[in-house]
Amino acid sequence: NVEKAMSAPAVAIVSYDTEFYEKLDYLFPHTDAKSWYEGKPDKITAVGSMNATLQGAYFMMAARSVGLDCGPMGGFNAETLDEEFFPDGKTKSIFICGIGYGDAEKIFPRGPRLDFDKACEII
Repeated sequence: NVEKAMSAPAVAIVSYDTEFYEKLDYLFPHTDAKSWYEGKPDKITAVGSMNATLQGAYFMMAARSVGLDCGPMGGFNAETLDEEFFPDGKTKSIFICGIGYGDAEKIFPRGPRLDFDKACEII
């Protein structure tokens, strides 16, 4: 993945702020949502990573809607990346995403997808 990342015109780091709850008084003023997270690192990690993943997916959809190719990647050393780009320790990376115009000769065709009834269960 290093070669792919280095050859991309841009690479986005999809991450979350471990102190996101400090902004909830402004972003979610109807209740004391800040108290849901204060002193609860496991909950902060779970909610932060889930929200960052969702936002990363929306980011890729937006990029693709204007004709860009996206190459989301995991398997990187998150600790090293975070130390380099987020030295205050308050931001944690989830995945990186190469963005640009891919070489049609090197892009894999879309892989198969499971049918709805094989992937989902209505309960």
